[in-house]
Amino acid sequence: MAHWRRAWWPGGTWFFTVNLLERRNNRLLVEQIELLRHSVAKVQQAHPFAIHAWVVLPDHLHCILSLPEGDSDFPLRWRLIKSHFSRALPVNEQRSQTRLRHGERGIWQRHYWEHLIRDEQDYRHHMDYVHINPLKHGHVTRVADWPSPRTSAYASLIEPTALIDSNTLIPQN
Repeated sequence: MAHWRRAWWPGGTWFFTVNLLERRNNRLLVEQIELLRHSVAKVQQAHPFAIHAWVVLPDHLHCILSLPEGDSDFPLRWRLIKSHFSRALPVNEQRSQTRLRHGERGIWQRHYWEHLIRDEQDYRHHMDYVHINPLKHGHVTRVADWPSPRTSAYASLIEPTALIDSNTLIPQN
């Protein structure tokens, strides 16, 4: 059994990568962007967090989030976001015997990658990573070619609650 080490830092800022279980030829996140947007907003309303950056690609997403002072429960937020999103979809994905036995859907990878942001340089590095990710995965040939958040399902989810960089992939209405 894996022993996951989490960086618990009340009021901290984290970079996350969250993947779909089936990543090959899977466009679920961009096809269901409104559902994902709604799931994030619903959880954010009940369990506040600030969004610094968020990019959604067809099979995974990256974001930088901060939690309120005294709060370090990001696993609760991810569990609720994934659960709300999954429960709203029809059950038509392939599921392993293990997932069936545990009553789990076959949509998300069970775990996600998180990194506690240590300082301003680390923050800038991860903001750059969010920006470059569509290029890295071959969705565009130049970062500037990634569709605008205002016009594309590929882009961001909801209004930033703590926008640092005006060029992030978060819409600014």
